[in-house]
Amino acid sequence: MSLFLVRHAKAGKRSQWEDDDSLRPLVAEGVRQAEVIAESIAPLQPTALYSSPFVRCVQTLEPLAKATGLSVVKHELLAEGVDFIGTVDWMHTLADGAVMCSHGDVIPEVIDALERRGMEVSGFRESRKGSVWVLERRNDVFTGGHAWPPPRFE
Repeated sequence: MSLFLVRHAKAGKRSQWEDDDSLRPLVAEGVRQAEVIAESIAPLQPTALYSSPFVRCVQTLEPLAKATGLSVVKHELLAEGVDFIGTVDWMHTLADGAVMCSHGDVIPEVIDALERRGMEVSGFRESRKGSVWVLERRNDVFTGGHAWPPPRFE
């Protein structure tokens, strides 16, 4: 069964945000990306939604929450700057179908750690905003991972 690791959708620029960075929201394109992510994952019957406590991550999962009736649960192990080893260990405890939303500093480290533990990565290593890693797990072992590119709009 799969778990999904989502990089938050497009947010405003950090350099132009004067408030606490954890409060930086999605921009209009990011909201559209979040809607497309929801349309892609909802038919796969997710079982739980976990998000970094940062507003942009929670907002990325809100359309999926609306589509599925699930609640977004904030979790510190998905926050920016977290020790990714704790995140990897925690991921092993999640039910199949869980969706997690995190940041660009966490996701590549998690994927690298899972690969060092034997997960086979196929395709392009994607970590742009709005990308989704589909992680296959069998008997509590992550066996394969591939990334969906972020939704693009012309």
